[in-house]
Amino acid sequence: MAESKIITLITGADKGIGFATAKDLAKAGHHVLIGARNQARGEKAVEAIRTDGGTADFIQLDVTDDDQVKAAAAKIQADYGYLSILINNAGIAVDAHQKPSQLPIDQIRKDFEVNFFGLVRVTQAMVPLLRAGKPAKIVNVTSNMGSFGLATDPNSRFYQVSSLGYQASKAAANFATVDFAKELGDEGITVNSVNPGWTATGFGGRDESKPAIPGMQSIQEGAAQVVKMATTRSKQTLTFTETAGPLPW
Repeated sequence: MAESKIITLITGADKGIGFATAKDLAKAGHHVLIGARNQARGEKAVEAIRTDGGTADFIQLDVTDDDQVKAAAAKIQADYGYLSILINNAGIAVDAHQKPSQLPIDQIRKDFEVNFFGLVRVTQAMVPLLRAGKPAKIVNVTSNMGSFGLATDPNSRFYQVSSLGYQASKAAANFATVDFAKELGDEGITVNSVNPGWTATGFGGRDESKPAIPGMQSIQEGAAQVVKMATTRSKQTLTFTETAGPLPW
């Protein structure tokens, strides 16, 4: 019997690390579903992948919108009947490194709505499709800034970082990885967190027309560990890694 096509949904895949991940996975033979809020950018991403010889489709997907998430799951069910891989890549950072005593609650809520609630909302909607496609994978793009181990280590460069909404939302996303991994592990669905690293994208409002800040990696480098976790044949689950190796939770 021929192997089923690998169907991979990536949220926030119309630009940045999400798009780089989509391109690499399409080259690896995945049929990529470009999940994006912006239809024009999403369809442009699909066109670029197809021009490069890959296969892709656009999925209208705002991770903060219950109706869109449910509609996306229904479309994937109707078109494919299953999902092989879910990459929760969509994320925002609106803190601007303000002091926690001064950071408006509304800004913290915005970080959580995408980085945590959006991730959980999409994952819950896609679990039935992943069960239909198992063995399957969930890869959560989180951040080393959500690591309690690094944030509390005086010898870490993250010890002095203050970005309460972003850090807390990514720590919460890591906890989602932990709980989903424990629920789904015996069902043949692995769940892992990945830190892409400090990458030269427009994330957080950075002007991409300006040169990369020293120490920033390329977008391709930022996508590398996400791609690795999406393509590995390992059944390892409940991990938090970056390109250099494991990270402390």
